[in-house]
Amino acid sequence: MHNGKLQLEDVTIADRSVVRRAVGAAAVGNITEWYDFGVYGYLATTITKVFFSGLPPAMGTIATFGLFAVSFLIRPFGSLFFGPLGDRIGRKKVLSLTVILMAAGTFVIGVVPSYAQIGIAAPLLVLLARLLQGVSTGGEYGNAMTFIAEYAPDRRRGFLGSWLEFGTLTGYAFGATIATVLTAVLTPDQLLSWGWRLPFLLALPLGAVGLYLRLKLEETPAFADLMEQSKAANKPPEKSELRRVFVDHWRAMLLCAGLVLAWNVTNYMLTSYVPTYLTETLPGHGHTGTGQTASEVLQIVTLVVLMVVITFLGRLSDRIGRRKVVLAGCVALVVLSLPSVLLLRAGGDVRTLLGLLIMGLTLICFSAVLPSTLPAMFPTRIRAGGLSISFNIAVSLFGGTTSTVMSALVAGTGDLNWPAYYLMAAGVIGAISIVLTRETAQRPLAGSPPIVESRQEAREVVDAQH
Repeated sequence: MHNGKLQLEDVTIADRSVVRRAVGAAAVGNITEWYDFGVYGYLATTITKVFFSGLPPAMGTIATFGLFAVSFLIRPFGSLFFGPLGDRIGRKKVLSLTVILMAAGTFVIGVVPSYAQIGIAAPLLVLLARLLQGVSTGGEYGNAMTFIAEYAPDRRRGFLGSWLEFGTLTGYAFGATIATVLTAVLTPDQLLSWGWRLPFLLALPLGAVGLYLRLKLEETPAFADLMEQSKAANKPPEKSELRRVFVDHWRAMLLCAGLVLAWNVTNYMLTSYVPTYLTETLPGHGHTGTGQTASEVLQIVTLVVLMVVITFLGRLSDRIGRRKVVLAGCVALVVLSLPSVLLLRAGGDVRTLLGLLIMGLTLICFSAVLPSTLPAMFPTRIRAGGLSISFNIAVSLFGGTTSTVMSALVAGTGDLNWPAYYLMAAGVIGAISIVLTRETAQRPLAGSPPIVESRQEAREVVDAQH
């Protein structure tokens, strides 16, 4: 800066190959996390028999999903540690640590002996593995969003950020597909004795690939610039203090949490509760429902469609703005949730797929755009910490509890439309939050210099500023 005016040397010119590697490295970690989610969810019945054979079936199922929920409850603690750590030592170092911790936690589940072999120690070891996964995941996603956002050129941040959630969909679809194929090709005895372990063991090489990709990258331009400023001022980098995150940036924290609530209630409704709704809840209330295999296949088809569409929505947000796309998703939640659930209730493969697609396409209005929207709400020095904490508190309170709350509401009232009502309420909260959020498309991140893709674009940015 010269006399407060932007100079050509202030503008960062991104290297396309480096940006592609950064996006790929961040997305692989998300693949690892959601791969475990898909595998665990689709093999829950088998896991119950392996680790809770000493309990009645109903209690065993509750215990299995209890272990699943533990990783959500512990996530805010991981964010409180790894988020500010990313602001202190760098995003790259934290992401290298979290990806290997996540993969190790999934791998450990695959090698734990059964309840029949070592008794109560078996579920306790699985509990420890799930705690490890939860803590690492609490630091993973906020730092990954920050990592991509700080590498991405300003005019393409929406498109590049959408690849993070492409990794989410890929991981879940990959895990679900492997679990479905194993269930189909192995006998029940083979699946129970050794087959269920295979997808968990595969997590370790997945994590190793993610670690390799992340270690080969430099720190993000925004964080490197922050370190340079601290060095030039001859003082240590300012610590990301928790108190300051909450006191100075409470508005951004609340708006971020509101958007994450709308996003993740929809996310976990589709991926976590709806499979149970189709195969158990509807048949239990006298409806046709959907068979286990048919439900799994329809879910995977839906995920593949979302994978095709998601990056196009990210690119669209770069052109028309983030707020319009997110607001469209909120309106869709309010208007289309009831038709979606009614289609699921009607039964039949075609109607069920239509219901899933309506819910899924609504979901990616958030998934495609919020990974580039949320990091822009915080300045560089507290970006990873503020984002990780607000994101994971909202996920823990509202996303991870969606299945439990829905099961209780449907069972308590007998009203099968509760998933629609819940999604509609989430849409209202999301709409209020996005209306109060400023537009950030094609603008530099707060406290960071512009990032462009060519010297010509850099000149255009400088001329526009002057």
